[in-house]
Amino acid sequence: MMITINRPEKLNVLTENAINEFIAILNQADQDDEVKAIIVTGNGKGFCAGADLEGDDPFANQEIPIDEFRDWGGRLTLRIYEMKKPMIAAINGPAVGVGITMTLPMDIRIASANAKMGFVFTRRGIVPEACSGWFLPRVVGISKAAEWTLTGRIFPAKEALDGGLISQLVSPEELLPTAVSIASEIVKNTSSISVALTRQLLWKMLGANHPVESHQIESKMIHWLGAQADAKEGVQSFIEKRDPNFTMKASTDMPAFYPWWKTIG
Repeated sequence: MMITINRPEKLNVLTENAINEFIAILNQADQDDEVKAIIVTGNGKGFCAGADLEGDDPFANQEIPIDEFRDWGGRLTLRIYEMKKPMIAAINGPAVGVGITMTLPMDIRIASANAKMGFVFTRRGIVPEACSGWFLPRVVGISKAAEWTLTGRIFPAKEALDGGLISQLVSPEELLPTAVSIASEIVKNTSSISVALTRQLLWKMLGANHPVESHQIESKMIHWLGAQADAKEGVQSFIEKRDPNFTMKASTDMPAFYPWWKTIG
């Protein structure tokens, strides 16, 4: 599945309504068993140049009590964090502000050579949002996270690659084919149940206090999966040297212990 941010005349800046539409698409995709992987990119020269600061005032929320307000970028990244489907960011151009923070909970980020990134919040008199205080240090480390957010400077894709923010840097014409190739590897060769559990295992264990927490949930997963049809098919297809035909559905066949974490509102 391809999600394209489509406001090219303004480098795909986002509004709160656009974020709500994005979340609705993700809700639908998570329940659609035909969707095995999701690629997110931008139309035109930009990926997403952040929030629309020239449209409706993004800070016009003063009537909402401070303890009840939730930034809309954070609502999006929390939804991405809970996804069963893997997500790939194909960053085709400038990705600034929420345009880059929203990619942090995506599983794979690749960028074209003409892309630029920037956590520009301190230069706008605000602070990083979209749960980036949690995600960014885990993705790139605290020192690089501090450098990028405290300076608020724009940096090239090569620096993002060197800093671990993206995993591949490709030419503009290779960007979408590379993203599709990665997605195809997942679609053709993996169990949707295994992918969903693996995705959440990796993300949730970033906050674990001890490796035994990972051991405990991995053991539960292995025990349950070993009795399921997809594991039997995975082994049999390997023995028979053929492509697997996994039949279990992430919408209906997740284990009873999923989710194993406590959701915080």
